[in-house]
Amino acid sequence: MIFIGLDDTDTLDSRGTGHLARQIAAALSHEHTILGVTRHQLLVDARVPYTKNNSASAILVQAAASAVTNGAALADLAEQVKTLMLADFYPGSDPGLCVAAGVPSAIVEFGRRAQQELVTQVRARELALTDGIFLEGLGGSQDGIIGALAAVGLAASGEDGRYVLVERSRELAGLLPVSAVLDAGIAAVQTTDGQPVNEGLVQCDKLRPARRGGRAVAVVERAAPDGRSGGAHWLPLKLD
Repeated sequence: MIFIGLDDTDTLDSRGTGHLARQIAAALSHEHTILGVTRHQLLVDARVPYTKNNSASAILVQAAASAVTNGAALADLAEQVKTLMLADFYPGSDPGLCVAAGVPSAIVEFGRRAQQELVTQVRARELALTDGIFLEGLGGSQDGIIGALAAVGLAASGEDGRYVLVERSRELAGLLPVSAVLDAGIAAVQTTDGQPVNEGLVQCDKLRPARRGGRAVAVVERAAPDGRSGGAHWLPLKLD
């Protein structure tokens, strides 16, 4: 898998990093298999400049083994994404881009630290250079490289964030049976304590499954039955 990390550190008037990531994923889907787009929450602190939530995004791309080990192929993909990001650049934003395959544990740890404490551009660049990972600031202060690298690490961990796009997840709406959720490309529906949910209806409006075990998992809690449910009625949770 190839991980593309984006952090646009957008302005109040721009479309946001998640929207940008979905647009880029759509453009890449003509040539690549997109496994999903994930959102990762970073540190919320007055010392960190951000507009709303301080989140970063990752695009998950399925690639042949030869492409993963081919530095030229990764460089070409990075250049393609860079071009798309610059074409949608907003003055005042500080976008960063990271592209990596075979993400080492040090990058995963950097992502976790970025959720708990202040981390720096200097450290991000050091790690990227050590591990031969593409990391580049595309404008402004270039602070976006911090979130971009963190998003790659957190997505690669398989245990963080939530999918803002996976297969047909964004087409789901209203109360639908669990089978319809699974058919849309979500790997599993389960309760907060990990118990599988195999029947009943799920409220699917703005369903955002969590990335857990490297899969898209809809984590739900039971709601009060109503006349439409015919049994269990489940409400999805938005987990970070």
